[in-house]
Amino acid sequence: QVQLAESGGGLVQAGGSLRLSCEASGRTFSSYSMGWFRQAPGKEREFVAAVSGSAARIYYADSVKGRFTISRDNAKNTVFLQMNSLKPEDTAVYYCGARLGALLTTTPRLFGSWGQGTQVTVSS
Repeated sequence: QVQLAESGGGLVQAGGSLRLSCEASGRTFSSYSMGWFRQAPGKEREFVAAVSGSAARIYYADSVKGRFTISRDNAKNTVFLQMNSLKPEDTAVYYCGARLGALLTTTPRLFGSWGQGTQVTVSS
């Protein structure tokens, strides 16, 4: 298992940008597919974006396509989420998850490790 730590959340006005980072401890980071998820109050955790270990495959939720970009730097054990054109409905706690293996999935329960989350608040 890897330990994950998110950073980069904050308060931003609608139309603004934020960049989230998630640093992983442990070995063989490139063996893990990584995902970003978010959870708003009273709602279930929902998929945002995911990237395979080599970054050859990337998935996005329809709600963030064209606005968010997921990337990873395996040399630094870090995955990023660049969020542009933010909307009030993007407000949530954002979590990164790690899943060992080649399968790239959008299902939260298939990710074995999670960070503590970082709050993103978008004001209108």
